[in-house]
Amino acid sequence: MHRFSTLPAAARLGQLGATAAMGRTTPAPDPNIMDDDAAARAKAARESCPFLTAKQTAFHLGIARSTLKAMRLAGKGPRCRRHGRTWRYHIDDIEAWSAANARGGDHG
Repeated sequence: MHRFSTLPAAARLGQLGATAAMGRTTPAPDPNIMDDDAAARAKAARESCPFLTAKQTAFHLGIARSTLKAMRLAGKGPRCRRHGRTWRYHIDDIEAWSAANARGGDHG
């Protein structure tokens, strides 16, 4: 299962295993699954503040922060803005840049 699962709580009940046989009615918390409350907070944060830091952007793209910085300096990365002393990336700009750089995809 992925770290940030979007499955509803009812679908995760199959993960109980032996604890269900012991009479436990609620599943034990799994640290690898984001609970519904955390998912709601993350969604609200994205909707209220669409600007990501360089570290968050690099994580979102799956690249190193130094690679993102090098792309910014070369003018080849996603659009960014300077807010005070930090560079910020708008989530729409990140997604647009990623879509523009898509290649292939016919791998079945």
